[in-house]
Amino acid sequence: MSSIDKLLKVMAQLRDPQTGCPWDIKQTYATIVPYTLEEAYEVADAIERGDMHELREELGDLLFQVVFYSQIAKEEGHFDFEQVAAGITEKMLRRHPHVFSDAEYENDESLRQAWERIKAEERAGKAKAPDRSALAGVALGLPALMRAHKLQKRAADVGFDWPDVSGAFDKTREEIDEVQQALAGSDPDHLEEELGDLLFAMVNVVRLLGFKAEHSMRRANAKFERRFRHMERWLAERGQSDLEALSLDEMETAWEAVKQLEKQA
Repeated sequence: MSSIDKLLKVMAQLRDPQTGCPWDIKQTYATIVPYTLEEAYEVADAIERGDMHELREELGDLLFQVVFYSQIAKEEGHFDFEQVAAGITEKMLRRHPHVFSDAEYENDESLRQAWERIKAEERAGKAKAPDRSALAGVALGLPALMRAHKLQKRAADVGFDWPDVSGAFDKTREEIDEVQQALAGSDPDHLEEELGDLLFAMVNVVRLLGFKAEHSMRRANAKFERRFRHMERWLAERGQSDLEALSLDEMETAWEAVKQLEKQA
């Protein structure tokens, strides 16, 4: 018996109404979603840290999520894991005619355009009431920065985009001004809306410079965490382990000291 077959058997036993695990039995598609998202991020975290042992384990946890959904769907008579695997195999064959057929593309850009065209045809073909929008199919459940990037990229594919990054920078400055104006008012909903517009504009800047905002933000988070922890250690070494007892100026001095140490390293 293959490892996959064993895993499917384990999942079926966990969901057995008579002898299974009470927790697994009561789960639904919706209740599993938070665990799926968590496992996906743990895969990303293991990759960023270069921990191959943990990556193997986290990929197993993520695979289990797919098996879990498939088992529930099988019980309800919709599909099973075999059909899920067959479906993705067929999709990859269809989307890579340059590998599995005789299609040829001149360069990476023509390959990308062909990929997007095939995906658009797939979306139009499976929709009950075809959504012809260039933005169709950008999943609502994506992290907001990632979804903003994808929406902007889709719009750019049909020509709705800044000719260069300078226009995006100008828009960002405009949005900063609008946030400042909203701050002078008394409508928190409007302020939040303007803050969202500012973030969206910044995603455009990042995208036009050739980066992805989600990844850039992850790097910024990691840098902040690294420096903050370094600051905590730096202060502790000087007998100042209680941050709450320090003034903001004292912590800022320590923060700048840590930054200088990083630059010298």
